[in-house]
Amino acid sequence: MFLAPSLAFFLSFFSILWLLKRKADWVLDQPNARSLHTVPVPRVGGVCLLFGTMVAWFCFSAIMPFTVLLGVALLMVISLIDDIWHAPVWCRLLIHAVAAAWFAVVLLFNTYDWSVVLCVIIAVIWMSNLYNFMDGSDGLAGGMTVIGFGYYGLIAFWAGDYNFAMINFSIAAAAVAFLLHNFHPARVFMGDAGSVPLGYLAAVLGVLGWLNQLWTIWVPLLVFSPFIADATVTLTKRLFHGKKIWQAHREHYYQRLVQSGFGHRNTALSAYALMLMAGASATWINGQDMVVQQWVMMMWGGVYLAAMMIADRSLKSFSDRG
Repeated sequence: MFLAPSLAFFLSFFSILWLLKRKADWVLDQPNARSLHTVPVPRVGGVCLLFGTMVAWFCFSAIMPFTVLLGVALLMVISLIDDIWHAPVWCRLLIHAVAAAWFAVVLLFNTYDWSVVLCVIIAVIWMSNLYNFMDGSDGLAGGMTVIGFGYYGLIAFWAGDYNFAMINFSIAAAAVAFLLHNFHPARVFMGDAGSVPLGYLAAVLGVLGWLNQLWTIWVPLLVFSPFIADATVTLTKRLFHGKKIWQAHREHYYQRLVQSGFGHRNTALSAYALMLMAGASATWINGQDMVVQQWVMMMWGGVYLAAMMIADRSLKSFSDRG
């Protein structure tokens, strides 16, 4: 089972090296007013991450619903087009909706009520996009991928589902290879072609683990809660202020931390600690009754709310002094 993650690691690591040596202009992310980087950086490292992952799945005969593979392929194609030529927002969202609906309808419609299917579609679309929104600081999305899918794999392994564990460990291992090139100062970025499919996989594998009774529905929400909380609160605030939520900006909490002088490295390391604690809590509550799980989720909601309130006050003070 651990041969597949090893293959995913090496394929991802050396394909990124190849990408860096190519130095092709069409893959460079040019800095702009909303960027946190100051020099051009290759932006399709996520393609190499997914290449290593999917080859490992194929070589070791991973059992995966075809709808998931189709969704990943669709999202990679439209996101790569966006990375290179900037696809229209409506076109991207249409493909995101198709991928999410295909997954939810095929796997859920005959068993669950339409309201459950609709909720899953919305959740998959949102997770695909918020992962992309949170990919804006060196090492952040790569670290979430290592830790989030690592916890998925660990829980599946303990439950005896070695195929599902291998699937998730392969993603995590490929992300480790990516992170070696992406930790500050980053030499490569994930890009939409990596972040959007990874957000999709975070959602659909979370649902599949729930369907296979490996965990309750609260587990994937808590595992990826550092990303979910930041993106959801930030975009909700922008919506209430009448701003276009699909436009690039620098208002996420992690972006404001970097700008405040905390830096890419410290922001990433602090986020890793938060991710590890959230994942550990998710692993623990999986063996508890539903009441305990709900209390732990409310506790984490309070932690995020308090942290954001403190951050809003301190970062506002920093902006006023600046």
